[in-house]
Amino acid sequence: MLENKSKPIKCVVWDLDHTLWQGVLLESDRVDLKPGITRVIKVLDSRGILQSIASKNDFTLARSRLKALGLWEYFLYPQISFNTKSSALQQIASDLNIGLDALAFVDDQSFERKEVQFEHPQVTVIDAVHSLSILDWPIMQPQFLTGESIARRQLYKNDEKRRYAERAFIGPSEAFLASLNMVFEIHPATTRDLERTEELIQRTHQLNTTGYTYSVEQLKTFCQSDNHLVLVAKLSDDFGSYGTIGFALVELREACWIIKLLLMSCRVMSRGVGTIMLHSIVNEARKESVRLQAEFICNGRNRQMYVTYKFGGFREVSQLGAVLLLEHEFKYIQSLPDYVEVRFQCH
Repeated sequence: MLENKSKPIKCVVWDLDHTLWQGVLLESDRVDLKPGITRVIKVLDSRGILQSIASKNDFTLARSRLKALGLWEYFLYPQISFNTKSSALQQIASDLNIGLDALAFVDDQSFERKEVQFEHPQVTVIDAVHSLSILDWPIMQPQFLTGESIARRQLYKNDEKRRYAERAFIGPSEAFLASLNMVFEIHPATTRDLERTEELIQRTHQLNTTGYTYSVEQLKTFCQSDNHLVLVAKLSDDFGSYGTIGFALVELREACWIIKLLLMSCRVMSRGVGTIMLHSIVNEARKESVRLQAEFICNGRNRQMYVTYKFGGFREVSQLGAVLLLEHEFKYIQSLPDYVEVRFQCH
């Protein structure tokens, strides 16, 4: 039964036998889907909620049956083997680069649900008898529904293809990254970007410097202000677009700029592009002959962003409560990776 949880679910992980379909695949390879389950899968997908599989089954048989049923394409990084369900969920979370607390696991077997709950208490565990009603649960109703959230599965499918290509690539990682022909674009946010930007702010916790949240209305005000710089970043390569993957809000004072919020999507960190946005802001501040400061608030999960600031040439100058203030001295500026084409537009 569902625990009292309120955090929105990013990925639903399904069991197969007696959960998605009726019967046991290894006993009959002609199993049929449970009535209504196709609608649930498609509606979750339309809401931008990812889906995967954790099933003790034969991979080839299960894939063949799911293809025949027209559902194979809906599942990312399916774990179909005879390993424990808890290890399957751990692998799915790792492959998707999301926290276990963003997963929901649906299974008909009490033993499997208890095993997952014991190993990963942060996972939302659901009895399969509730499969058809989960669409009505608040945790399955994202606050945002943008063009990018609707296309989220395809963005992750592109990531899946990249990962397989990387595994097959022979040579150093830098050579593989160079082969992708990546283009990193940074430009001032437009009205079209604001809903996705608000969604990114709400969903990103690890690679987020302060955790400040802003509504679409607030972001629109910042965009129209001469005292703020609102930047969004997008990344693409030969496999397609990653979508909007970065955001920065900079307060523009007469003699000093202050980075109020800088964040990056976890999906792109393995591409070695995490410092490009910060590097671009540093260069722009130096060009404008203003001091550059940045606020940082530790949330227990975002230490990587503090390290990014420190390696990027920032030093601590003061602290007020939970807010740590850092400043760049322009003595050292990181070089950009030469395997990425950067297109920066500030105004």
